[in-house]
Amino acid sequence: MTLRLFGTDGIRGRANTPPITPETIVKIGQAIAFHFRNLPQVDAGVFPQSLPYRMFNPYVNHSGHPFTVVVGKDTRLSGYMIESALVAGLVSQGAHVIMLGPLPTPAVAMLTRSLRAHVGIMITASHNPYTDNGIKFFDANGVKFSSNLENHLEEIIVSGVPPLPVECGKSMRLDDSAGRYVEFAKATFPKGKSLDGLKIVLDCANGAAYRVAPRIFWELGASVIPLADEPNGRNINAKCGALHPENLQKCIQETQADLGIALDGDADRLVLVNSKGETINGDQILALVAKEWKKNSWLRGGVVSTEISNLGLKKYLDSLGISHFESAVGDKNVVALMQQTGANLGGEESGHLILSDYTTTGDGIIAALQVLNVVQESERKLDDLFPVFQPYPQLTRSFPLKEFMTADFLHQLRSKLETKLAAEGRVILRKSGTEPVLRVVVQSKNPDLLESIIAEDLDAL
Repeated sequence: MTLRLFGTDGIRGRANTPPITPETIVKIGQAIAFHFRNLPQVDAGVFPQSLPYRMFNPYVNHSGHPFTVVVGKDTRLSGYMIESALVAGLVSQGAHVIMLGPLPTPAVAMLTRSLRAHVGIMITASHNPYTDNGIKFFDANGVKFSSNLENHLEEIIVSGVPPLPVECGKSMRLDDSAGRYVEFAKATFPKGKSLDGLKIVLDCANGAAYRVAPRIFWELGASVIPLADEPNGRNINAKCGALHPENLQKCIQETQADLGIALDGDADRLVLVNSKGETINGDQILALVAKEWKKNSWLRGGVVSTEISNLGLKKYLDSLGISHFESAVGDKNVVALMQQTGANLGGEESGHLILSDYTTTGDGIIAALQVLNVVQESERKLDDLFPVFQPYPQLTRSFPLKEFMTADFLHQLRSKLETKLAAEGRVILRKSGTEPVLRVVVQSKNPDLLESIIAEDLDAL
């Protein structure tokens, strides 16, 4: 096995192909249990309190509390294989495992805290097709593992761990996991308010939220028309969800719904669609929530977005006097910068919104509830609330990685494009951490310049 199992967001790849094989997954489970069970004990009083949740110290075995891991998954067929292998590896190293079944990624983060587990694991490949799968990891505070911890775990996986002939753990299923998350999500909506009068089309992407999302919006008072809520193991993200909102757009207009909500396979991202069928991305949602939170004095420490967020967002936040910080791509990088700056709001253009007063990772359902609260409070249609700011024209392209795309080549291409853009925009070139592709994002006030860059510099890639 070679190093670099971890990418931008955990481990991901094609199911039944390295590293997503039973043999490797067992080793991953063993490495997790071995690492956390053998950490030195420290004083619980020195555990950092950087989040709004008071948690017990994950490095201390409180009153005989056994090392516990919660495991959730999305609806991919390969999830059964990975769950079984992962649980086998964890239990073989003395971990006690609580299996949650299909649940959104943010629900796993929440239940890791709620159940006082030491580690939370989500089996998912997010927005990827069903042929892929992967694993996301959370610590006891529901925060994704740091890069340093990921590197250390890779070393353990490669070197292997000694067997525990007798000290095996146990596994169990938590039957009410979905209900716990439903009640948690509903509690983030303002007390005494409801979604009464709203007709919502809800695209569940045939993914992890297919059970919980319709319940949450319906129990809060909305009329809900569910789409893509019948997973069969192979149809997750297939012509549905946040990346494929076409059916959602059509259904909104056919049913004369007020708006549409599209989640991805693990429900950690959100795309909104208005009654005209127009999509609303994460930058626009972030701007609306920032404006509302500032008005109500809920906003703390500014707003964090990523380096590929639209420049129009920065200009808009500046106009409101809101501090703005940019992190590297990836919601765990957004969370890390939020902790450093004290910000309680952050997100990505792709629709990952982190509202740290409520959750520690991207949560498409809770982000949608924040927007719907503004809709109800303002007594205006979603159509009238967006766009919040005028975005800079932008082009986004993905190219299969090729041998000539070396660091030097990318540096030269970036320099060439930045020279063309001057002070009128910016360029981001990055290798994806979840797929073998090169991401190219170029923003400019001048749309003609973008057309020139496509024709002269990018078409050849």
